[in-house]
Amino acid sequence: MLAGKRYRPRLADGALAPMPWPLILYRNMNHISWPLEEGSPRWTRRMENMLIFLGFLVFCEHNEVDTHYLIVNWRDMDNMLAGMPTYLILLEMQIRCFQLALHKDKFRSLLQRFYRDIYVSEENEPKLFARIQGQMLATRINSVVYLVALLNFLVVPIQNVIYHRRDMLYKQVYPFDNTWLPVYIPLLGCNYYIGLVITSMLFGELNVLGEMMMHLNARYVQLGQDLRRCASKMLIETGSWEIAAEYRRALTQILRRNAALRDFGEQVEEEFSFRIFIMFLFSAALLCALFFKAYTNPANNVAYIVWFLAKFMELLALGMLGSILLQTTDELGTMYYTAGWEQVVHKSENVEENLRLMRLLTMAIQLNSKPFFITGLKYFRITLTAVIKVGWVVDFVIVNIKFNLQFQIIQGAFSYFTFLNSMR
Repeated sequence: MLAGKRYRPRLADGALAPMPWPLILYRNMNHISWPLEEGSPRWTRRMENMLIFLGFLVFCEHNEVDTHYLIVNWRDMDNMLAGMPTYLILLEMQIRCFQLALHKDKFRSLLQRFYRDIYVSEENEPKLFARIQGQMLATRINSVVYLVALLNFLVVPIQNVIYHRRDMLYKQVYPFDNTWLPVYIPLLGCNYYIGLVITSMLFGELNVLGEMMMHLNARYVQLGQDLRRCASKMLIETGSWEIAAEYRRALTQILRRNAALRDFGEQVEEEFSFRIFIMFLFSAALLCALFFKAYTNPANNVAYIVWFLAKFMELLALGMLGSILLQTTDELGTMYYTAGWEQVVHKSENVEENLRLMRLLTMAIQLNSKPFFITGLKYFRITLTAVIKVGWVVDFVIVNIKFNLQFQIIQGAFSYFTFLNSMR
C-alpha cells in the first residue's frame, strides 16, 4: 500500500542509486523494517505506524500459537523439535524487526550517508565495483536459498486441496477451531505474511550490512592506493624544499578521509550491533533444531534441509565479509609505515617540516594500530573464525561460585545435535 512512499536511496549527485535485487525485494516486502521517504506526509506516517502495530499483533498471535504447540508436545521430542525452528526464527525476527522499526529514521540516515559518501559506483570505479560484486556473491546465493525455503510453504495449500486438509504453514495449536473456513483463510494469510516479512528480513538485512561493509572496505583500499601514489608523484614533481610540507598536507587529507571512514564504520556498528547479537544468540539452537529434523527424516523434511542450508550460509557469508574488512583495516598501520615517506624525508631539505611530517606519521600509525571490525554488542567480532566458534564468558558469582558459560555457534549447534540425537 505504501510501497511508493518508501525511501529510495540516492547518490551524492541526486540520481537514484542502483540497488541489487535482494535490497529491492527487502524494500518492497518488508514494511516493518524499511523506512519511509524523508519528509513524508503525516497521514503516511500514521498509516505506516498503524500497519506496523497490526504486524506486531500478528507476530504476537503467532508467538502464542507456536508456543502452545511446543507446550502440548513437550513430552514428544520429535514433534516438539518439528515446531522449534519456526518458533525460534519467529522470536528472533520479532525482536530484530521491531527493534529496527523503532529506529527507522536512524536507519534511513545511515543509508543516506552510505550512498552519499561511501558507495563505490560502477561508472567511477569499475574494477573496485566488480570486486565488490564478487565479494557479495555469497550473500546473493544465500538470498536465493532463503527464497527457495519460502517457496516450500507453497506446497502446503496444494497438499490441503489434494488430501482435503486444512493444515497451517507452521506447527501451531490454536485455542479454537482454526479449520472453520471463514477463520482458516485469514489465518493462512497471516502465515504467509509472517513468512514474507521474516524471509525478507533474513536476506535483506544481510545484504544491506554486506553492501556497507564491502563498499567501506573498497574505500579503505582506495585510501591505500592514494597514499602510495602520493609519495611517488611528489618525488617526481615537487622540489626538495617543499616536498615534506606538500606530503604532510596530502597525508593530513588522507587521515581526514580515514577518520570519516572509521566514523561511518562505527555508525554501522551502532545500527546493527544489537541485531547481530540477537542473530548469533539464536543461531546455535536454531541450527541444532534444523539439523536434527533434517538428519532424522530427510525425505520428509526437505524444508528443514533448505532452511538449515540458508542459515548456515548466512552465518558463513557474514563471517567472510567481516574477515575481509578486518584484514584490510588491519593493514592500515603498515600501509602508512610503508607509504614511501622515508624517500620524501631523504629528499627534503626542510628539517622543520621533516619533524612535523614524522610526528604526523607516528600519530597515523598509532591511530591505525587497531583494526576496525563489526561486533555484536562488543561481545564478539564478526569474522569467519568467530562464526565457526564464537565464545564469550558470562560470569555469575553466587556464594563465591563462578560459572563460566561459553556459547558457540556452529560448533555448539552440532554439539547440541549430538546430544539430542543420543536422546532419541
